[in-house]
Amino acid sequence: MILTILEHDRGALDSAAPEALAIAQSIAQQTGSPLAAALVGGDEAVAAGLGAYGVQTVTLVAHDRLGSYIPEAWGCALALLVEKLQPEAVVAAGTDRGNELLAHIAARTGLPLAANVTAVQSGSPYRVTRVRWGGSLLEEAELDGSPALMTVALHTVEPAAAGASLSPAIESFTPELDERAFRVRLVEQAAAREQGVSLASAPVVVGGGRGVGSAEGFTLLEELAALLGGAVGGSRVVTNLGWRPHADQIGQTGTRIAPELYIACGISGAIQHMVGARGSKQILAINSDPDAPIMAKANYTVAGDLHEVLPALIAEIKKAKGL
Repeated sequence: MILTILEHDRGALDSAAPEALAIAQSIAQQTGSPLAAALVGGDEAVAAGLGAYGVQTVTLVAHDRLGSYIPEAWGCALALLVEKLQPEAVVAAGTDRGNELLAHIAARTGLPLAANVTAVQSGSPYRVTRVRWGGSLLEEAELDGSPALMTVALHTVEPAAAGASLSPAIESFTPELDERAFRVRLVEQAAAREQGVSLASAPVVVGGGRGVGSAEGFTLLEELAALLGGAVGGSRVVTNLGWRPHADQIGQTGTRIAPELYIACGISGAIQHMVGARGSKQILAINSDPDAPIMAKANYTVAGDLHEVLPALIAEIKKAKGL
């Protein structure tokens, strides 16, 4: 059995779940093993929909105290499930939560964990390719453990596509959890206020860096993003300066984006930022410095003052749209 731990929210799979399923499918095909999934805080509608990805068995991890995300308790519950099911491999998406939960499982089982993998070759040991050093290199490594634990680097593999739907067997698992697992608990959760399309899922992202000059300078970027049906983001220096909230940060310690088009305005292109933008299909860089690192990484470049380039670009888009 190849077990995939999947995240879901309000009756829908997390956007990164199909990427984890793609790697899990690959391992299942290589080993001839059945594909299984686990959902914490079970949702039978989501579970039934996993049959479209070839999942044969779904385990709903149910417990009256697991409604809110409590890392230690969730990790303990999933470690107990792994002990019960004895899968050959356990896969999760390389989200903050996925990496944290697999780390808890690894710590409790004493097994090695390969985080942020991009490809897997089954065997004894497994051979994995994974992202290292903030995305600046790919490492080939051997993962010697049973089960093999791994998370999938975001936006690096083609998501699994839904196909002919199966009817997966749906089972329930209620773990016996020690009170210590609830030492840290969620007291309050405030959802970020989102207007329009979210940064993580936007088809077009307009990002700004120090070159934008001020918080007010982002008005141009917001106008361009609105015309293109996109979202606005920023580099780390922008959020550090207080020009944009941290939720708008693109990068290794911020949001990782995968738009069809990323328009980077006044951004130098430090490696930490490019890690967050590596999933972009096309990058247009606008920078007054033609030697900025991002100019060598972009598909298209404009060497010029963004305060002159963006108004001209906005005017042409409005003209094309008849606005």
